[in-house]
Amino acid sequence: MSSISRKMAKFAANLQYADIPSEAIHEAKRFLLDSMGCALAAVNNEDMQAMYRFTEKLGGTPEATVIGTGHKTNAPNAALMNCLLIRALDYNDIYWEQDPSHPSDIIGVALGAAEANGKDGRAALIAIMIAYELEMRWCHAAEPGVREVGWHHATLTQFVSPLVAGRMYDLDIDQLVAAVGISGSSHFTLGGVVAGHLTNMKNTADPLASQAGLFAVLMAREGYSGPVEVIEGKEGLVEVLNNVTWHPEELLKGLGEDFLITRCSYKAFPTEALTHQPISAALKIRQEHNLLPDDIAEVLVETTVRGADILSDPSKYKPKTRETADHSLPYVIAAALADGNVLPSSFSDEKLKDSVIWDLLGKIKVVADPEIDAMFPKVKRARVTITTTSGEKHTAQTDFAKGAPENTLTDEEIEAKFRANANGVLNPAQQDQAIEATWNFENISHIDEYMELFNI
Repeated sequence: MSSISRKMAKFAANLQYADIPSEAIHEAKRFLLDSMGCALAAVNNEDMQAMYRFTEKLGGTPEATVIGTGHKTNAPNAALMNCLLIRALDYNDIYWEQDPSHPSDIIGVALGAAEANGKDGRAALIAIMIAYELEMRWCHAAEPGVREVGWHHATLTQFVSPLVAGRMYDLDIDQLVAAVGISGSSHFTLGGVVAGHLTNMKNTADPLASQAGLFAVLMAREGYSGPVEVIEGKEGLVEVLNNVTWHPEELLKGLGEDFLITRCSYKAFPTEALTHQPISAALKIRQEHNLLPDDIAEVLVETTVRGADILSDPSKYKPKTRETADHSLPYVIAAALADGNVLPSSFSDEKLKDSVIWDLLGKIKVVADPEIDAMFPKVKRARVTITTTSGEKHTAQTDFAKGAPENTLTDEEIEAKFRANANGVLNPAQQDQAIEATWNFENISHIDEYMELFNI
């Protein structure tokens, strides 16, 4: 019987551009533009500057371009750097069913592998489509998700990234299966990278799993072998990670026929996904009642157990780093109420010391609501009640945050988000070129032409 990884490999090897519906292709280009903007917004951050230095010191065959600097290195190094840039501000896409994921975390692999192999825009779009279709299906495969039992979703990415890269290296089916086995048996990621006080690893875990797939492809291309039943075989994923109920059929359900990419969400705020509904509710109250920070006596946020536990533990009330702050439900609510929005600048060193935000932090209480939790993950509801200093109470409830398929961003809003992220890095004329090239990405003859548009 054909293994699960072999069946996924056949999908990755055989998917043709003509087989992909036009709406799915358009969505892939929307996510590409959104992701490149997220990357540009991060290039000047201190942690990214450190990783730029790290990448340059590694050296490597100059075959793939790093966003921002234009530095060329080998495909795995470029993939890590570009995946990390896309991920750095927690502003890229989100898909959350049983497990969460950010499929665009793998776009850097698609671009790096495509550029290194002289592929064109259509080929790279196929690779991006493989990333979304497989990564999103992994979010349905475990009940509860692996994140619920202590593993980070990068644990799932390690099974997808080799198939994305492998298609760009023209691996045959046996080589693709080997690459999945190599990567998928060696890059499990602890959930601790997003628990408690957060570090740079919060952003880096998934890019490392993405890069791991490219390394595995390069090994498999040379004839290196890996477990062929790494998912369902003896001491494979299903047997070892056995404190969840696995539904491996979900990995293949509708593959190549039902394109899930149109069900992935964009982020209107550069924060952890479950903060978006309460941010939206808090902003609605602030706007409708013209509230200023001094008007607010108390804020009650009713959310899921996850929101009350992981996103609102004691460390989240005293965030000292951007990584902790953008995963702190109290902090992002305080920032929203203080400034009327949550932007990348909300996590600057100056903002992390803002007395108005810190004053509001002490007024915010987050509680888990059993009814809301029972609806998760199908409905990600949040309810916010603000009590004013005059004793009035205002409540707003949100089920679908801006950017969700039920409340998606328009093309114009995607462009506006890109421009806001690119400002200060690309001038308006360069932004125009990047936007036009992305909307016409299928006509790009070589990926390095596209990557040159994103150099400072």
